[in-house]
Amino acid sequence: MRHSKSGKKLGRTSSHRKAMFRNMARSLLTYGQIKTTETKAMALRKVADNLVTLGLRDDVHSRRLAYKVLENHQLVKKLFDEIAPRFSGVNGGYTRVYKLGLPRVGDCAPMAVIELTRREEAAQAPAAEAEAK
Repeated sequence: MRHSKSGKKLGRTSSHRKAMFRNMARSLLTYGQIKTTETKAMALRKVADNLVTLGLRDDVHSRRLAYKVLENHQLVKKLFDEIAPRFSGVNGGYTRVYKLGLPRVGDCAPMAVIELTRREEAAQAPAAEAEAK
């Protein structure tokens, strides 16, 4: 029985799951949104929200924990300097999952887009500064 067991196994071993979520978290922080299956998107939400929470704490220990997941110094710097400050004063809900209408062509898996909720504001800020000049 699976009483009090959190998370989906997704048909993978624990090491494969860990590697998959690391790769997906890197892509999400790099591009701001990714397209994947609904189940993977829901499971990735936990990983991504924890990373943004670490970014909001902004101390050496948090940076080391984030590096443990991301394994990329430039991405850790981007998380702490660019992404996390957008969410200051917000107590959660850093990611959003949109379910797509059409399933994947090959296996008919339900698809979704997972994105950072405040990514639009960051894209609009440079445009607003350019208009002000």
